[in-house]
Amino acid sequence: MTDTLMFWGTGDSMGVPRVHCSCPICEEARTTGRNRRYRSSVSLQSAAHGALLIDCGPDWRTQMEQFGLRDMDQVLITHAHFDHIAGLPEWADACRWQGKKGRVFAPLEVLEIIRRQFSWLEQHLELHDCSAGLDWGSWRIHPWKVCHGKNGYAYAYRFDRTEHTPYSFAYCSDSIHLQGEELLPLYGLQLLILGTNFYKEDAPFHTRSVYDMTEALQLLEETAPVRAIFTHMSHGVDIRLAAEPDGYALPPHVRLAETGWIVPLH
Repeated sequence: MTDTLMFWGTGDSMGVPRVHCSCPICEEARTTGRNRRYRSSVSLQSAAHGALLIDCGPDWRTQMEQFGLRDMDQVLITHAHFDHIAGLPEWADACRWQGKKGRVFAPLEVLEIIRRQFSWLEQHLELHDCSAGLDWGSWRIHPWKVCHGKNGYAYAYRFDRTEHTPYSFAYCSDSIHLQGEELLPLYGLQLLILGTNFYKEDAPFHTRSVYDMTEALQLLEETAPVRAIFTHMSHGVDIRLAAEPDGYALPPHVRLAETGWIVPLH
């Protein structure tokens, strides 16, 4: 069977709706819910090897309940910001009650921050350094450091499958203004999953940390993936406009991610 990606969350660091906000997008998220967005996370799912969750944010428990899950074994972390690791204590507690240890994979400097923030975590979770890469099922996973603007750095991951049908995709949720060697892993992809907080962000550039869609489209012109999916979206993005003629004017090979969406990797 074909491996798949499932979008667990597609929101930025604060999620959608914002508690304080009554904008049309937040109000729609509270009612019909198309724009309701949990913090960004995806699951690589394999019939032969189980699931590898990428990032474990503060909505982890809600996401597990939504998808009817009671057990999880492996997580790959992009960076140690709250919206990407705040679910680890709840997962560790679940592992405690289940009498097992989960496995967390991340580059060493990310693991060191996690250890400082949650000193007791390794009682229930094994922390594994994947700085040199990771083999998971038929995938070779390569991490690389990317610019996260005013927020410092994050890691992105490239996945390459050489067995059966070759396929390459990358998950790059938190980045901006990538240059030089940061761009190299983005070439030759069938699929790029890229974080885009807004369609067009007007804040001064030095205060920003994630691409907007207009900048991302320029990046796609340069790196030329076969397909692209935008995620990590703020309450400034209305998912309903993606299909409208006068909406975001995205090219046919670019989509906006939605919670629960399953993407076959072939």
